Amino acid sequence: MSDNHVSLEAIQDFLSQKRIAIIGISHQPDDFSVMLFKEFVRRGYEVFPVNPKLSEIEGKRCFARVQDIHPAADAALLMTSPMVTENVVMDCDDAGIRRVWMYSSGNQGAINDDAVAFCRARGIQVIRGHCPFMFWNDSHLGHRLHGFVLRLIGRYPSKKTAAAA
Repeated sequence: MSDNHVSLEAIQDFLSQKRIAIIGISHQPDDFSVMLFKEFVRRGYEVFPVNPKLSEIEGKRCFARVQDIHPAADAALLMTSPMVTENVVMDCDDAGIRRVWMYSSGNQGAINDDAVAFCRARGIQVIRGHCPFMFWNDSHLGHRLHGFVLRLIGRYPSKKTAAAA
């Protein structure tokens, strides 16, 4: 499925949640996942980093599995490799998370077709691709330009609700 089947409504719904798990956060302080983590925190979200190899990130407890977060997060942003994404969405389902965003930028990201199919079969709202920075009106110019280019080439999410998204 192409990126233009992602709905803006699904993205806005995801970003309106206040308890977000970021799964696959890196131990590298300059990694993009850490930058996104910091931005969610700066914007007032309650953010739960998830990485089984870390005990904390930026002074915040890091969870080994999304099921360890109590009460459960409202949504999960996956910054994982596609090879583990399917297991991660199963964990999200087990934890009761009904909104999943599979981050991607360029050819890198968490998207896994089997994981997308699993989410859809289980009634989990899934955002396939893109980056949250593009959807915050006050993001840095580079992120807004990325969104502008995607509009020009017809790959920006549609305002129409996509049933399969």
